[in-house]
Amino acid sequence: MARLGAIDDVLPDDLVVIQVGDLIHRGPDSDGVIALVDHYLRNQPTQWVQLIGNHEANYLRPPAFRWPQKLKRRSASTLRRWVHHREALVAAAISTDSEQILVTHAGVTEEFWRTVIGAPPTALAAAERLNELALRHDDDRLFAAGVMLGRPNAAAGPLWAEPVTELIPGWIDRPMPFSQVYGHSTVNDWVDPVSLPPLLADRITSDPAAKHEYVAMDGGRLIGIDPGHHAYPTIPWRSFEVHGTVM
Repeated sequence: MARLGAIDDVLPDDLVVIQVGDLIHRGPDSDGVIALVDHYLRNQPTQWVQLIGNHEANYLRPPAFRWPQKLKRRSASTLRRWVHHREALVAAAISTDSEQILVTHAGVTEEFWRTVIGAPPTALAAAERLNELALRHDDDRLFAAGVMLGRPNAAAGPLWAEPVTELIPGWIDRPMPFSQVYGHSTVNDWVDPVSLPPLLADRITSDPAAKHEYVAMDGGRLIGIDPGHHAYPTIPWRSFEVHGTVM
């Protein structure tokens, strides 16, 4: 945040932060992180866009998995307040001079885009439909897991899609209507190099210093920005920066 110009927990006027979820369970003080983000949402609400990841979802509905670290009751209540007041969303959209970008926690698979949200042609329309879906508390499709909790699922939701088995394959043979940015997981492990399938090796480029990877597709690109933080941060890493407009 300091590198992006934040001073004394105040964001510069020309910066909008989109945090892609898994805000918690990525360090020793998740409660402190919740408090910091709540500060931004209260004081500069137009400059901080908070998205929900699968870890936050564990406090918004019956837990889908167990995690040793637990939020304090006050922090969990803050999370729920964000969602209730639509201060935390599922998706955001960015427009640049050359690209439309949908931003979610784990990415929207082709099957989810086509069968669940009706194949919206723009990033903004997709974000709006995803956020509308989040309001339907009895609709489980948004929270549908896949290979990370069991079997591969071509329609895994945007909180759970895994890039190699679920997100990328569906878009390989179909033009993307817009690009996507997601966290959650990347093809690269960043710590232990992985052997890429030939189909991916020809499409993917990586920035090890920033911990970003780019998968070239017809019509757009998939941009994975998860640096692989666990109890301690992965070093080095950088935020993904775009000059554009959050829609």
